[in-house]
Amino acid sequence: MFEKLKNKGFEVLTLHHAEAILTHDMADAVTEIEKVLLNAKIPAEELVRGGGGEGEFTQRLRRALADDYGWKKHNFEIKKIVDGKEKESISHEIDHVKQYLTGTFALEIEWNNKDPFFDRDLENFKRLHADGVISIGAIITRGATLQESLRDIVAEFARKHGIDSPKALKKYYSPTERQLEIIARASKSRGSFENGWAHAFVSDKFGEATTHWRKLEDRVHRGVGNPCPLLLIGIPNSVVVL
Repeated sequence: MFEKLKNKGFEVLTLHHAEAILTHDMADAVTEIEKVLLNAKIPAEELVRGGGGEGEFTQRLRRALADDYGWKKHNFEIKKIVDGKEKESISHEIDHVKQYLTGTFALEIEWNNKDPFFDRDLENFKRLHADGVISIGAIITRGATLQESLRDIVAEFARKHGIDSPKALKKYYSPTERQLEIIARASKSRGSFENGWAHAFVSDKFGEATTHWRKLEDRVHRGVGNPCPLLLIGIPNSVVVL
């Protein structure tokens, strides 16, 4: 399952019988997710221009899932009614949901949020699964190889495009005074503007406290989201085009 993704360096982790569900009940979901991700590409310039948040790469993934395969945003509303009176109402908005004949699949893309978003997603999946609303939940995020390679990718982009001074950055984004000070210190300690800027930029925009594979793994290994069947996918550095 997901062998084509794995061969391209994607990390794939299934938990709590998710593999059995996908294999026997939701094979179409596997095919659709795999097709979308196999076509995923992100120019290095997008990393620099966006620097985080929901950039063009995330938007492309969302459009492919929603427009090509019908994975639409959905708001689940769960109400507790006692003797005809509403006692509690909780809503869970999931960015990508698809109903199959064999069950409902919920999926979130966490490209570059603060890492507590993982807790939110996993707890939402847990609650929805416990209430019998979804069969499986999935999260797609930056993989370990991509996270570990970001500084090298940004530094190589800088060398390739002659980004050797703060002035050259203005073509891509406008650093704050605080960021310029950090870049200057990093450039001095790392021997070049390119390496210093890459270190400072990645630390600021794609740092350890953002959503990436290790942070997600840490949570599921602690049992967050258990016992909801989970599919986790990490996007590798091979999707980046310099």
